[in-house]
Amino acid sequence: MLNSDPLWPRAGDWPSPVAEEWADVALIGMPTSRTSLSPTQAHTTPSAVREIIRRYAALTDLRIVDAGNVREPDLNEQGAIDSVAALRAELVIALGGDNAATVSTALGRWGTAIGTAGLITLDAHHDLRDGVTNGSPVRRLLEAGLDGRRVVQIGIEPLANSLAYAERARDAGITVITRDELRVRSMEDVMAQALEIAGAGDGPIHVDLDVDVCDRSVAPGCPASLPGGISALELRIAARVAGAHPAVSSIDIVEVDAAADSADERTVRLVALCVLEAISGAALR
Repeated sequence: MLNSDPLWPRAGDWPSPVAEEWADVALIGMPTSRTSLSPTQAHTTPSAVREIIRRYAALTDLRIVDAGNVREPDLNEQGAIDSVAALRAELVIALGGDNAATVSTALGRWGTAIGTAGLITLDAHHDLRDGVTNGSPVRRLLEAGLDGRRVVQIGIEPLANSLAYAERARDAGITVITRDELRVRSMEDVMAQALEIAGAGDGPIHVDLDVDVCDRSVAPGCPASLPGGISALELRIAARVAGAHPAVSSIDIVEVDAAADSADERTVRLVALCVLEAISGAALR
């Protein structure tokens, strides 16, 4: 049980949205896992994040609401899109689930503005596979009308992708910033470049924080995380920078399987901290 301290208000326990009432930030759980390429219980993660986020401090007076979890988003993708679209908030943060959550969240926020929208992914993978899986969200968004010239992929690990998908990214006009480049550039610098490219159409930007972009030592609950990824702090910085940018209308945090996390719950804790970083960024808008 957490200690009660009137001088330390805790994060979490945010109210449900009220019809027609505007919020600064809205959370929504997107427990996708049925189409994962690897067996996963990623659907357990949104609830795990909500539980652990209460260990941390609430440092802003923004109006934050929590819409709960979408019911079976894998089986009713349109329903998931509609649930996101119904949220009246400056910034929507979706708690995955696997990377399939990116499609519903982005399309729900973009609506008819997809032709001017931008996408930034922090991910070890291109997510350009064929089919409908957690490995295909970027390809599916491109096919839905997203302009590849306004897509930036940060943290791509060449050894975790095929040449065919690297060529598919190049042919689509996607800007790729590999892990090697991140060794000599700060995350603030990279995010500034990404936001400029993704925002070139003056439309809404969606940011996909795929936690498997991180080093496996800090993200053991990600089935596809690898040794040599970015640090937990770099991911937190990206979340805060994204949250602070006025064109970023939505962020998802995905590819974490809470059931496969380490005993100290370090991966779920990282997701919770990214949520709070994004909220802290939103307070700077």
